[in-house]
Amino acid sequence: MTIITGVLYAAGVYLLMQRSFIKLVIGIILFAHASNFFLFTAGGITRAMPAFVHNGQPDVEKLADPLPQALILTAIVIGLGIQAFAIVLLKRVYHVTGTSDLDKLRTTDREEEHA
Repeated sequence: MTIITGVLYAAGVYLLMQRSFIKLVIGIILFAHASNFFLFTAGGITRAMPAFVHNGQPDVEKLADPLPQALILTAIVIGLGIQAFAIVLLKRVYHVTGTSDLDKLRTTDREEEHA
């Protein structure tokens, strides 16, 4: 699990450094998944024990910790929001500028205003 997390972080950072919009979005997605795996790994894996017990006296030492699960759910929602925002923003930038190369986007001024 740790190796998968490291590979996802490395691939995500590598893709974030690229010039293409598509690679940037894929990098954001991989980075979000790597963060989810990191939270899952840091929370510890508890097999076959639920986070909550309705009746009886459970062995508290063996119960799964619900906090990492709640953090992962929050991270998934935040990650999807960031991905949707990035896709809409990059689509708008492409519509206005006509390019998907990030290196060509050095200024916010339009070409017509300088001519």
